Amino acid sequence: MLPKEYRTISELSGPLLMVEKTRNVRYDELVEIELSSGERRRGRVLEITSDRALVQVFEGTDGIDIKNTKLLFLGKVLTIPVSRDMLGRIFNGRGEPIDDGAQILGDKKLDINGMPMNPFSRDFPSEFIQTGISTIDGMNPMVRGQKLPIFSASGLPHNRMAAQIARQATVISGHEDFAVVFAAMGITFEEASFFMEDFRKTGAIQRTVMFVNLADDPAIERITTPRIALTAAEYLAFELNMHVVVILTDLTNYCEALREISAARKEVPGRRGYPGYLYTDLATMYERAGRLKGKSGSITQIPILTMPEDDKTHPIPDLTGYITEGQIILSRTLHRKGIYPPVDVMPSLSRLKDKGIGKGKTREDHADLMNQLFAAYARGKEAKELAVILGEGALTDEDKAFAKFADIFEDRYVRQGEYENRTFEETLELGWDLLTVIPVKELKRVRDAYIEKYLQPRMQSGEKAEAVPGKV
Repeated sequence: MLPKEYRTISELSGPLLMVEKTRNVRYDELVEIELSSGERRRGRVLEITSDRALVQVFEGTDGIDIKNTKLLFLGKVLTIPVSRDMLGRIFNGRGEPIDDGAQILGDKKLDINGMPMNPFSRDFPSEFIQTGISTIDGMNPMVRGQKLPIFSASGLPHNRMAAQIARQATVISGHEDFAVVFAAMGITFEEASFFMEDFRKTGAIQRTVMFVNLADDPAIERITTPRIALTAAEYLAFELNMHVVVILTDLTNYCEALREISAARKEVPGRRGYPGYLYTDLATMYERAGRLKGKSGSITQIPILTMPEDDKTHPIPDLTGYITEGQIILSRTLHRKGIYPPVDVMPSLSRLKDKGIGKGKTREDHADLMNQLFAAYARGKEAKELAVILGEGALTDEDKAFAKFADIFEDRYVRQGEYENRTFEETLELGWDLLTVIPVKELKRVRDAYIEKYLQPRMQSGEKAEAVPGKV
């Protein structure tokens, strides 16, 4: 079918334009826009009403002359070429190479909207992924095929943490076909340079596909960036049988772009001005993670979003929490203490953590130790709050031990180096080391057999975790 040509633009609004007297135009169809200057831009059909089509322009509508601009409806949807050669490459938000490398000659071209997974065809996530970060591996384990977002806030080091996970993440079963698809939306040039230089310097780029949408790129491009990245991930996972971790940062910028387009379309706004279909739109991306029966590959998703005004009830983190299987929350209080990564263990949660740990997966004592560390840290925080109100003299010896534990836990377990890659064994051993400061009779979440096997040798050798200088 020959492309359909029109010169009937009637209206411009933000990144959108309205075309009149259209025939046989399809939803999501690609459009080529030729300006009077000869410049060419791309767009796609966003809405069709009778003989009118609403077109979303990827590069924006600035400079478009309504009378002298020509549109070609191409009769196809937005696709990207995919192949194993994408690994080690850097692309912009439209899927075009920006690393001075050659164009990708794909094995095939795939629709960026992907195909929804049939729930019946899904396989249950159950294989532990090691990130090298103790607060995730030890306290909120992530499993292959899970969606585990990171809730951050402005000024917190979520980008450094994202880069660390991309460098260190691995499946401990030893499967060699492991890849990272990294998509950044609305980031600054400085942030983009950090990611690219860090991946190149550490060698992580060799197993990574990067998609970078900068803050000064058209907002409309932010809508396609995560979908292009997920399409590449689906090819690597389900056709090349690779284990793929997809890191999406920052989803808040994506949602802001969605709100901008919704306002241009004059849609009735929902909560805080976001479109009423925000939940559905996010679900179309999040639900592209998982495992399929009969396929050895998988997609594990780590969306990163900054909570406006540190508000967990904001629509973006709120709706994300309903769709995904938990959340890792970063703490401004820990960040002010100079602790990296500032993961707040208390409100963080991995809903599938019990499915990927235990004998044969990590270690037999993992679940008991995780529960005991969480309970001890919670009691220690309570004891410290009590000391602030009543004074340290009002604390019992047990309370003082738990308060001491809370400080050591933050200083030695939560805190770790940006390039420190801890194995899950090192994380578990560190956890047992910290429990030496608590009386054995207070360890009520751990089986006696594990206390005898892992804790007693430490107590007998006189090894005790050191308190943080200057603290209770």
